[in-house]
Amino acid sequence: MFSNTKPSSLAANRDLTVKNRPALSGAGNATSTCFAISWSGIFLLLIVTMGILVLPANAYTTPEGILSSQKVYVSGVTYDPGVFFVGDTGTVTFAVTNSNSDQSVVVNHATFSDAGIDLISGTYDASANLGPLQTRSFVFSVAATAPEGTYYPTFSLNFRDGDSLWYRSMVKIDNTPLVLTILDKPDTFTEGRKKSINLQISNPRDNEVQNVILDASGAGATVSPAKIFIGDIASGANKSATFAVTPDQLATLLITVNYYNGDNLHKVTMELPIEFGTDKKQASPVISNVLVKSEAGTYHITGDVTNAGLETANAVTVTSTAPAVPADPYRSYIVGALKPDDFGSFEVTFTAANATSVPLQLSFKDSDGNVVTSRLDVAVTIADAAQNQVLPNLLPVMVIVIVLALAGGYLYIRRRKNQ
Repeated sequence: MFSNTKPSSLAANRDLTVKNRPALSGAGNATSTCFAISWSGIFLLLIVTMGILVLPANAYTTPEGILSSQKVYVSGVTYDPGVFFVGDTGTVTFAVTNSNSDQSVVVNHATFSDAGIDLISGTYDASANLGPLQTRSFVFSVAATAPEGTYYPTFSLNFRDGDSLWYRSMVKIDNTPLVLTILDKPDTFTEGRKKSINLQISNPRDNEVQNVILDASGAGATVSPAKIFIGDIASGANKSATFAVTPDQLATLLITVNYYNGDNLHKVTMELPIEFGTDKKQASPVISNVLVKSEAGTYHITGDVTNAGLETANAVTVTSTAPAVPADPYRSYIVGALKPDDFGSFEVTFTAANATSVPLQLSFKDSDGNVVTSRLDVAVTIADAAQNQVLPNLLPVMVIVIVLALAGGYLYIRRRKNQ
């Protein structure tokens, strides 16, 4: 049977790609793989790359790496401040040392964590090389947000070639403040007189405080110096400061001590009432043994000055005041310094017409340089002056009487002998 269909030299498949295209030489079709290799190569490359990126760190772990990482340790921990107040911020520094003498160690993550000490800075996430016998510091900013107590935060460090390092340190949160103590102050104050106050500042905390400054002020009072720089005070130590107060009125002195705990400012205050009265310890010169004489219209007063107080009276001076008019040779008399229970003599001269009494003024300087004065009225009368003036006039008469009596006695005795 014959078919009238003309045979075709092309295959029924109409896909004329290179693969299916007839060979011109009649030797057959050669298979081409360039397109298939490109897609499979790219896919394989992506798989390998992703595998490298997600490869866990312990893929690098080797016995040598584990042994080297075990010789890395925390060689020191420093908290600044050493003890926190509640709410303080500060830093903690971990010193990490590689004790391997010939092997470097790669670290790639360091962090700090605790429930009471909050981390307020970032962590160390970049890889770093720690060479043989080298030490590196890891510094974190922290805040003490927990109540008072003792806490144990954790520092962790990851190694690329070994296990992680975990280290716990101790830190305290304590609100104990500095303590102010009055070492010496006057029993009472006197208006306008300067008095010294000696104050002690003690640090009962377990850490040093820095930049301690004392500030004293009060309405109606002059303080000198008003601000004193104390400096740093170590744990368990104390420092003292002295300042002077001159009150013009009753007041309350406010004493404030500012100090730093790390970079955190704190303060403690004290109120000191200023009350006026008599100082029981001050020097107290007293005039005694007063004797008044008058010669030719000039009065002479002599006496003693005794210090009945408990402090030294400096520059003791005695002089007369109105209505007396100081006259030579002793217009005023300087006794000098008198220690407690010591005494000295004085003499002043003056004129006082028709006066019945004359005030003597006694002045001295206390230990702070304040001038203190007191007054003693001494009675002088015209009769005293007249008596003192008459006595010298009677002296020649008495001499004459005595001479006449002696002469008469001599003549009487001689006459008796002649008889």
